[in-house]
Amino acid sequence: MRNFFLMLIVLLGVFQNEVAAQKADQKYDVAAIVWPSYHPDNRAKIFWPDGIGEWQTVMSNQPKFEGHEQPRFPLWGYVNEADPYIAQMEINAAVDHGINVFIFDWYWYDGMPYLEGHLNDGFLKAQNNDRMKFYLMWANHDVGLNWDKRNADDAFNRVNTAKIWDGAVDREEFEKICYRIIEKYFKHPSYYQIDGKPVFMLYDLENLLQGLGGVEQVRDALGWFRKEVKKAGFPGLELQFSLRREGYSWDPDKPATTQKEEIEKLGFNSLTHYVIAHMTDVDRDYEEVTKDIEKLWYRISDSYKADYYPQISVGWDASPRAHNYTGSIVKNNTPENFKKALQKGKEYVDTHPEQAPLVVINSWNEWTETSYLMPCSMYGYGYLEAVKQVFKDTKQ
Repeated sequence: MRNFFLMLIVLLGVFQNEVAAQKADQKYDVAAIVWPSYHPDNRAKIFWPDGIGEWQTVMSNQPKFEGHEQPRFPLWGYVNEADPYIAQMEINAAVDHGINVFIFDWYWYDGMPYLEGHLNDGFLKAQNNDRMKFYLMWANHDVGLNWDKRNADDAFNRVNTAKIWDGAVDREEFEKICYRIIEKYFKHPSYYQIDGKPVFMLYDLENLLQGLGGVEQVRDALGWFRKEVKKAGFPGLELQFSLRREGYSWDPDKPATTQKEEIEKLGFNSLTHYVIAHMTDVDRDYEEVTKDIEKLWYRISDSYKADYYPQISVGWDASPRAHNYTGSIVKNNTPENFKKALQKGKEYVDTHPEQAPLVVINSWNEWTETSYLMPCSMYGYGYLEAVKQVFKDTKQ
């Protein structure tokens, strides 16, 4: 019996050491943005009538010019990401390669949520969702024809700017959204927090201002939101904003400094970006782009009161969404060059120890913007392996 208890103590010690090692193994929070469009959704049939989401666009992808690095197809096939077994596979692949947070694009149009299947039916029903964290980015932008390949050429060339859905909401709708988010998502044990505060990112400040009526109205609404989060038992709310290019103003009649002034007046706790196309000119070599965005990280960190978390994109090429694409395309975004950008992001985090160790990557699955981590027909597991080598394989 004594030997049994000794063995039990030894095994318990081994288990505790393994758990501690697993926790220590990931010093950094590496968050990949998720575009939740690859599953059946009745409302999405307006863009993808085949009923399989934007896989319909990916399947028809073709090169647009000689030397164009397209098409790129998923090695895992055209999976239904609202399936919990598929989500379980994705979670394992992500965590095993150093991605321990998913940031889900989250939508609300015409008084109801849109494209929640990947999160609600996939990720949240996966048996292993305790392996990683998640948080929401409210993608409250308007929706036009860009997602619809049949009409996207006009949309990209600004021939037809028809609005299908309006991303602006009034105060009543805003409160309805906040209650849903607090109850359905913030309280989930896998929801990502900074200092115990659930993180919530906002995409489009202009639409929030238009819908609620101006800066003071938005300030009041966000203050109400913070109070409701505290009522739900949290110490507060980590309100994050997705920046655009420097010098951009919400109102063309206002000076460019308005963006910074409004962000600070509204009390955002932290900042990041969604994609490199929002940061600089991407129609050039990836390594040149990386040099510019690294400078931008530090400039924003020095000039804004809010914490800035570095954003690293796998690439940018939105040509799969159009028949005749004439927009910007980043060149030479190989896994090797992506790895160099990740190392720069790691260095930034190391020089900001007072902040959460968070790095944001675009993205897990933006296939039609050619900025994805998932295994592909061109580079295999190359992008995932780059993350693993930088954030997981090295001793911390």
